[in-house]
Amino acid sequence: MPFTQIKDRALISVSGPDAEHFLQNILTTDLDTLGPGEAKPGALLAPQGKILFDFLISRTGDNGFQLECRADIADDFVRRLMLYRLRAKADIAKQDQALVTVAWGDDSAASHFDSIGADSTALADTRFRDIAISRTYGGETKDGGDPNTWQKIRIAHGIAESGSDYQLGDAFPHDVLLDETGGVGFKKGCYIGQEVVSRMQHRGTARRRVLIAVAAGPLPPAGTEVTVNGRPVGTLGSSNDGRGLAIVRIDRVKAAIDAHDSIRAGETPIMLAIPHWAKFTYPQDAASAEEA
Repeated sequence: MPFTQIKDRALISVSGPDAEHFLQNILTTDLDTLGPGEAKPGALLAPQGKILFDFLISRTGDNGFQLECRADIADDFVRRLMLYRLRAKADIAKQDQALVTVAWGDDSAASHFDSIGADSTALADTRFRDIAISRTYGGETKDGGDPNTWQKIRIAHGIAESGSDYQLGDAFPHDVLLDETGGVGFKKGCYIGQEVVSRMQHRGTARRRVLIAVAAGPLPPAGTEVTVNGRPVGTLGSSNDGRGLAIVRIDRVKAAIDAHDSIRAGETPIMLAIPHWAKFTYPQDAASAEEA
């Protein structure tokens, strides 16, 4: 079974009788919909609605959860969780340098992970709709797998991650499609930043979105401006073999498409497309593209 291993990750465990209630009240993910064996995306937001920390969350035993996040943000994430814990009966601890194995394909993920000595069961990465992606923690192989193909899969499905595709503190959940990948619970109660996110959802005011960028050759580095007629409309994220992710103003992209204007990442001409599984569409009236 094809796989890759990711070493720059950390696990944060949250356990205890109040763990679920505590997390449900602060995170975007609706834990009522988180089943055993699933890893769902989510975020901890600022009160203004922007993403401070992104993660994948899964259940562990009775009343327990683990949050997989970037290793370089884990300490700050733990401190923020402890700040919000107050009197909740929840224990919060970090495991440094968690080795994450990601596998894809039709073979048995559980058998593959058993063969490399993983110490936990395989988790279904629910961000992906039409391909089976499994994650597990622990175990190691000699060659590290196939990170190039994993990057291609992630880009092809429009799955953005902080650090490589956007900066924490700069993006709303809608910008990076957490509203479409199950990372935001619109039927749950209040959580930090919920008012802003709900307003964007119900008013349909989300204008920045992840699109897939396609070029005839290599794309420029992440962070390169995406422009139309020299006017910035967004930023390029990670790329691989002429395909990449871009977070852009879709109203301005729609206006450019209608006018047959060239869209560029730096000096490189690109085409932009909505991920094939996404439900959002380009605005029908692109007049808002001229708004500030």
